[in-house]
Parts: sequence; C-alpha cells; structure tokens
Amino acid sequence: MKNKKIVLTLAALLLAAPATLAQNVNNLRIMAPASPGGGWDQTSRAIQTVLQEQGIVKPVQVFNVPGAGGTIGLAQLSNAKGDGSLMMTMGLVMVGAIQTNGSKVDLSRVTPLARLTGEYEVVVVPAASPYKNMADLVAAWKTDPGKTAFAGGSAGGTDHMLVGLLAKAAGIDPKKINYVPFSGGGETLAALLGNQVAAGVAGYGEFEAQIKAGKLRAIGISSAKPQAGIDVPTIKSQGLNVELANWRGIVAAPGISASEKAALVSALDKMHASKQWKDTLKTRNWTDLYLSGSKFDVYLKLEAARTKEVLQSIGLVK
Repeated sequence: MKNKKIVLTLAALLLAAPATLAQNVNNLRIMAPASPGGGWDQTSRAIQTVLQEQGIVKPVQVFNVPGAGGTIGLAQLSNAKGDGSLMMTMGLVMVGAIQTNGSKVDLSRVTPLARLTGEYEVVVVPAASPYKNMADLVAAWKTDPGKTAFAGGSAGGTDHMLVGLLAKAAGIDPKKINYVPFSGGGETLAALLGNQVAAGVAGYGEFEAQIKAGKLRAIGISSAKPQAGIDVPTIKSQGLNVELANWRGIVAAPGISASEKAALVSALDKMHASKQWKDTLKTRNWTDLYLSGSKFDVYLKLEAARTKEVLQSIGLVK
C-alpha cells in the first residue's frame, strides 16, 4: 500500500510538472526602450495587441523608457531582478549601443526570450551611378577607400556595421572607410540623389519607394537567400561573405525562475503561431525571424561577440 502511494505521488508530480512550466502570465508589462512611434515601440504594441486579442495574456501594458540606444531601459530592466511579468523589446541596435555608449549593463544581465522579426539591409547607388553591381562598387572602393563615401544611419548602428563587414569581406581596412552618418532616411536620400556619396545603406523599406521609382538602384541585399518580392541580388551571391539582419527581439528581467521563463516563451510561441501575428507581419512588411528559448540564448551571445568585433574593426570601440 505504501509503495502504491509513492507511485501515485510520483505520477501526480509528473503530471503537475508541465502545468507548472505552462503557467499563465498575468498583468504583463512590456517596456519599449525608446520613444513612442519608433520600431521598438511599434513591435511592443503589436505584441500587446496579439497577446490580448488571442487571449494568450491579459492584461498587457506597454510603457516607454527612451534614451541612449535603449541602454537606459536595459539598466532599468536589470534592476527588476526576479520580475517574471516584465519583458523588454530590443534588437541589434541595442547590442551595438551597449558597446558604443560604454553601458555598464550588458545583455548578460537579462533573460533572453525570443528573436521576433527583422529587416535586411540594402546597398543602393543613384540611378545614374556607374556601379551596376557590388563588384563595380568594391573595385572603386579598393582603389581609394577614403574617396568612396557611404551614407547611412547613426554611427555604430546597423548600417555602419554592414559597411564595416563589407570592407572586411572585400579586403579593405575597415578603419579606412568613409562613412557619413545621418539622423534620418530623408537626409541619406538627399545625399544620394545629390551625388554627395557613392552609395547608401539602410533597411530595404527606407529605400523601397525610390528603388521602385527608378531613382535608386539596389545592388545588394544582406540576406542569406533572395527575398520574395524584392528583386535585389544577395551580397553573398556576389562573392562577399556578408549576412546581416536588423533584428528585433524580446528579453525578460534577470533572476526569474525556469518556470517563469518557460511561461513567457510559451506565450510568445503561441503568439507567433497565431494567424493574427502572421497577418501583422504581412501588414507591416516585417520579416519573420522567430527564434525562441535556448536557441535565442546562443544567438544573442554570438551576435554580441560579432558586434563587438565589427565595432572594434571600424575603430568605434576599443
């Protein structure tokens, strides 16, 4: 009889274990570590909408903590140790900002949950440019690295990183690149159309209208494979081993329990599997780069190491 009770107790524990791992998340808060309206804010609010409307988590609140490439929000999340109902949207821009801003808090101080979406970068030239492809541009670049100017977003951002990776792959000293940072896509576009720079780099969406209007020529995209609906050859297919996505992901506070992490990942997995999320990706023209759980843990460490190496190579960090 005693043995029978032990068996029944073990069976009850085994049955209870999955329920613990799949516990519900209540009163979830999502921090967007940027001002309202930007990419991280839009992503946070899209997650909020799908989680609530699909009945996965209720309620969900989004709040903003802007500043310093997201590192102010990161520090705040780091201080919320053990809070299993708090998540923060982040991405490659934050990985770089940690380095360039000399942040005292890095991503080893949070709990990775999932990579969500991304956008690939394109290299563009003015329509009248003599450069028809990456080989043409690289040939001129090698002849005089300082004279071949690239326009893009803020120094140390994804655009700048791509130019550094391209230089390294082409055998050009990344410290010799001439990168002209602009605060917005409009300024980058003006520099390109005014022939002030040889090429521009940004997410495809920023240049899409001008590419389709024939004002700009896209000569390479930073994806591993050709992208549906985007008639641009990959940089890789043109002999440069470069791949880069400006991805967005989500992390949780440090020090949460294994069951709390599992519950948050489960909620995100359910969100990703929903038709509403797929429709959101399509409507917003976001590329699905979903990667959750331990796979994202590994990816985040590799991406942090690569980012540091790139930023060191172009002389932005020691």
